[in-house]
Amino acid sequence: MIHSELDKFKDGFLWGSASAAYQVEGAFDKDGKGLSIWDTFSKLDGTTYKSTNGDIAVDHYNKYKEDIALMKEMGLKAYRFSISWSRIFPEGRGQVNEDGLRFYDNLIDELIKNDIKPIITIYHWDLPQKLQDLYGGWESREIIDDFNNYCITLYKRYGDRVKYWVTLNEQNVFILLGYKLALHPPMVKDDKRMLNANHIASLANAKAIESFRKYVPNGMIGPSFAFTPNYAYTCKTEDVLARENAEDMNCHWWLDIYCWGTYPTFTLNRYERQGVAPEIEDGDIELLERGKPDFIGINYYRSETVEANEIDGISDFEEINASGKKGTAKNYGVPGVFKTIKNPHLDSTNWDWEIDPTGLRIGIRRINSRYRLPILITENGLGEFDRLEDGQVNDDYRINYIRNHIKACQEAITDGAELLGYCTWSFTDLLSWLNGYQKRYGFVYVDRDESNVKDLRRFKKKSFYWYKKVIETNGEVL
Repeated sequence: MIHSELDKFKDGFLWGSASAAYQVEGAFDKDGKGLSIWDTFSKLDGTTYKSTNGDIAVDHYNKYKEDIALMKEMGLKAYRFSISWSRIFPEGRGQVNEDGLRFYDNLIDELIKNDIKPIITIYHWDLPQKLQDLYGGWESREIIDDFNNYCITLYKRYGDRVKYWVTLNEQNVFILLGYKLALHPPMVKDDKRMLNANHIASLANAKAIESFRKYVPNGMIGPSFAFTPNYAYTCKTEDVLARENAEDMNCHWWLDIYCWGTYPTFTLNRYERQGVAPEIEDGDIELLERGKPDFIGINYYRSETVEANEIDGISDFEEINASGKKGTAKNYGVPGVFKTIKNPHLDSTNWDWEIDPTGLRIGIRRINSRYRLPILITENGLGEFDRLEDGQVNDDYRINYIRNHIKACQEAITDGAELLGYCTWSFTDLLSWLNGYQKRYGFVYVDRDESNVKDLRRFKKKSFYWYKKVIETNGEVL
């Protein structure tokens, strides 16, 4: 629908930005912190771009007051950050690390002092290495109670001050890349193990939400999902069916279990026929049904276009683009189900991610219609090569990207969707997991690269001032 006039963003809309502990904090072995799986994985040869790691990252652990002062200057209304599990429990369980808890106390208090609402992400991929060694991490049901105990520790410590919580960040990503494609820790390629680990993570998510009700009764909690809406390449019926297949496998498989406590029929039936379906035990479905979220977090960067795939057609990723050399990513697929294809109507980033603001509007509407829950945009942003020249970064390309996606949010609100807020990825530049430091997302440039930490000075980009104006006008001036 083309609207003649768009609704305004509601008062109290959460204009925010986001980060993750491993990507910004550094201080990987300071003040009692234990190692995470990313602390060890990133030290293995060939796992990350130019062997980059988060040992120092952008030193947010020591510079958080400086970063929050910049957030205050921008007028940021919310800051979504993750807590490092191994900073709280160095062994993953057992003895709590008071120094770790105190760091986040200080961070939260500094945010509140500057009128910025903290949004806590409980888990953003950095599982304690001790738990991976002890019982295989997400492949063991022991993790459900360990994760729940970790969550309760956080609820009791911070629940009086923090009202918005995210349980698991992008479960679909850390499970698929960790257990199917072996691109993330623990570097497994096994569909059966992947689906069991995913089921256990969903149970842990549900139990954590169930516990949240007891300790933070006036708060809101939900997972954040890496949402990539699918389009059919043509109106040929086989391509339309391929889109239905892809949406069911890549989206509904996670969102249905979060919101309804059940798996979608098509995908579950397919996995059962292959003999790789997750092992569902007595009481699992009941727990999943009790642990339904208050909202759905969406991490949106792109859409995907799919077409029919022959029974002997292409499968899985052959190569992802971690270098920023445009055109090096390969299509992937599931034989007999779907395969991806470049959308001729969309441009893409240097990392081959389609730029599609309307896809965000479409995704919001699909989720709103299917699950009837409020939505929080927990991540959206543009990773690009930024150039610092005379202390300035003219990132008009980022402004255009975010402007168009905010407009898509406004259109979705006018369509009738309930949107709690919009968090960009990210506030400062940070370590981009497999992509190193060259893929920059922030409003604030951090002066370091893959080979040289330099002085880590902060420089406000052109987009910093633009987003400041957006917040000041509650989205009226884009």
